[in-house]
Amino acid sequence: MTRLDLSPATARASLSLMEEPPAEDDAALDRYATVVWCSLTEPGDAAAGALVSMHGAARALDMLLRDVVPPGIAHEAFVAGRRRWRPRLTAAAVTDGLRTAGARGIRLVTPGDPEWPQQLADLDVHRPLCLWVRGDAALLRRLRPSVALVGARAATSYGDHVAMELAADLAGGGIPVVSGGAYGIDGAAHRAALAVGGATVALLAGGADRAYPAGHTRLLDDIAASGAVVSEVPCGSAPTKWRFLQRNRVIAAVSDATVVVEAGWRSGSLNTAGHAAALARGLGAVPGPVTSAASAGTHRLLREYGATCITSAPDVRELLGLADVGAVGDSGGGAGARTDDSTRVRDALSTRAWRHAEDVARRAGLATADAEAILGLLHLEGAVVRSPEGWRLAGSTGRVGG
Repeated sequence: MTRLDLSPATARASLSLMEEPPAEDDAALDRYATVVWCSLTEPGDAAAGALVSMHGAARALDMLLRDVVPPGIAHEAFVAGRRRWRPRLTAAAVTDGLRTAGARGIRLVTPGDPEWPQQLADLDVHRPLCLWVRGDAALLRRLRPSVALVGARAATSYGDHVAMELAADLAGGGIPVVSGGAYGIDGAAHRAALAVGGATVALLAGGADRAYPAGHTRLLDDIAASGAVVSEVPCGSAPTKWRFLQRNRVIAAVSDATVVVEAGWRSGSLNTAGHAAALARGLGAVPGPVTSAASAGTHRLLREYGATCITSAPDVRELLGLADVGAVGDSGGGAGARTDDSTRVRDALSTRAWRHAEDVARRAGLATADAEAILGLLHLEGAVVRSPEGWRLAGSTGRVGG
């Protein structure tokens, strides 16, 4: 086991595996110590959070290395924490994580960085010590407002459809969509946001370098290309049940509202909803068929926890405290305007001839950006097909909405 050395030279050498280290000794030490604490702890460790908040990452780590009980921290809590942390106190684990981050182009974002989302302060001592970001780290500061769209992995076609409708409308109107990158509702929400050129963030339970689930490797790459894939655990970390549950608190904290689209009675997305309620964030749930077990959890939120009933994107904007503006294809016609514009776009397409988005927009009487956004959503629904030659209708079996 390689003993960890807390010195400016070690800090700079280690950080240089991933980034240009700070010039000042204190800044380099604190940044490196933050990475070390991230390796020592599991997400949400209150003792470590209190220790770092009170004394700073570098001083707290120095006291741990010297077995000095920090002032202001209960002796029992520190001793119990030390038993958890010391088995992971190796320089090699920290170095490996930094080297992987550097190789994958993953950014370290700490509470002192301008990209840090300040709303995470509401988690108090359970706040992440740092975040690892693949993609646009600056997007983390643009999540006000934003909405978390979460739900069952084993989603029904109804749940997928609603998630896509909500995500496309909201992201297309400039409201970032946050979710967990999983199968089902998460994936549907991310894909729809990307299809309309909107911003989306995937918060993972494992390292930002690991595609989980593996079947979403391409999706997570696409999210990183225009949005952000984020984790609070170091690169190389495996997703575990505990980390999934703790990840949910971060999804709820960075978002101004959480909407559960579809969830069974014991769905993990209800955990995210619980965090949102505890943090006084907006909480919404989409009703489903009363006979569907896949909607039992959302009905429970509506009945027992006072969640707002969500049936459309305007409902989500109201939950966020926003006027219903900026919806995809919104021309002032309220909730039905986007559907009407979808009809106009379909009417502007052919089942035989390929047409470019500009031509579709001209035929539909819409702005090109609005037409492109609606084409992206129709593509997700299977109503249209795309090729280098443009767009066309998928045929009568693929048409939706009439």
